[in-house]
Amino acid sequence: MSHLRHSLAAALALGLAACGSEPEPQPWGVAETDLDVVDWIDAEYAAGREPRFANPVDAAAAEYVKLAIALGRVDQGFVDAYHGPQFWDDGIKDVDPDPAFFLDNFKRLRDQLNQIAPQSEADEIRVEQMKKLVRAMQRRVRIVNDDPPTFRVEAAAVYDVRVPDYDLSEYDAVLAEIDALLPGEGTTAERVVAFRDSLAVPEDRLQAVFDRAIEECRTRTQAYYDLPEGERFRMEFVTDKSWSGYNYYQGDYESLIQINTDFPIVIDRAVDLGCHEGYPGHHVWNLFIESELVRERGWLEYSVNPLFSPFGPIAEGSANYGIDLAFPGEEKIAFERDVLFPMAGLDPAKAETLATLMMLKGELSHATNEVARRLLNGEITGEAALPLMQKYYLESEEKTRQRLRFVRTYRAYVINYNIGKDYARDYVEAAGEEPDARWAAFKEMLTRPMTASDIDEALGRE
Repeated sequence: MSHLRHSLAAALALGLAACGSEPEPQPWGVAETDLDVVDWIDAEYAAGREPRFANPVDAAAAEYVKLAIALGRVDQGFVDAYHGPQFWDDGIKDVDPDPAFFLDNFKRLRDQLNQIAPQSEADEIRVEQMKKLVRAMQRRVRIVNDDPPTFRVEAAAVYDVRVPDYDLSEYDAVLAEIDALLPGEGTTAERVVAFRDSLAVPEDRLQAVFDRAIEECRTRTQAYYDLPEGERFRMEFVTDKSWSGYNYYQGDYESLIQINTDFPIVIDRAVDLGCHEGYPGHHVWNLFIESELVRERGWLEYSVNPLFSPFGPIAEGSANYGIDLAFPGEEKIAFERDVLFPMAGLDPAKAETLATLMMLKGELSHATNEVARRLLNGEITGEAALPLMQKYYLESEEKTRQRLRFVRTYRAYVINYNIGKDYARDYVEAAGEEPDARWAAFKEMLTRPMTASDIDEALGRE
């Protein structure tokens, strides 16, 4: 038995017999209990019993969660959030890379899922999504063990997305519009960087500006959603990261939001990150997952949130689209111009130009997918990728190198920000123009929960 097999066997199989004089405890789904499924499992272990499940879907979910935790010990960053049974998290500490073990067990779990005859629509949804999750883990194990697929194969297998073809020349018209918007000396990227840097928030005002932006994002979200009582977040400013912001969901309705200050933080990033990492973005999605899917419905598989999963496009896409949802039309420009610019001591007259620039930059984001595809497929070198990425990313050389570092680290994950936003926008806006309908569709998308192919099906797309 390999070290990994031994670790899992010791951690995941308690092997303690219940006292023979006591009645046989009822499995989850039959027993009357005031506990949610996570607390019930930990209570069973505390009582010296191996948890049992009446529904085979729950049993499969338990195996999935254990394997996801184990993979997270091998693939650092794989587990983005965990609020499942503490016994499992504590039990798997030191796991050696053993791709054969994982692949064997993923196959076993897929066979287990294929043998389930769902007894309800909810069971059918859960089985369907777990199959996608297992497929993603199978591919991820191969990537971690230096067997990466092509960019498009990875996107399909892990993120359930078919990446379209991109002709970079089609984005030249957008670059021309940006040239006209910001005339002057230097390259387009240099002019964009200079303009944006002129609107950087002074370091001594960062906290106040971000606090006010997040407060507004939260207020607008609470107008449509009843968030769990006691939900909260902590915010930290950090350095030396490949990303600009990150939400580390802690469980129990709490998030740690980190903001990277390696580069000047332009004023528009306060609302963007406040929505994306907070409300109605990652923080709210995790609140819904924990409160509604795990605690209320007992869908144990969602007690672990893999970063590299078919829910990635909706996780990142909904967080990006959440900015437009919370600040529709001209409302973001107005709030930044009238509230945040004065707080930061910046010229409000530049707000509209900044908004136009960022709208155009957003249209270029898909071009960076193509640069990432060529780099990861080995079609171009890192040095060749640098000027090409900078052309469409429109950032400094140093920040473009940071972006390429992100691409190398997270690979095809980059599609989740722009293609994911496309999916989120298409699904939500298909509900109509009324704000109530859009916010309801947004929540439905997160709590079904849906992947890209589910949205294609729902919208009648092939």
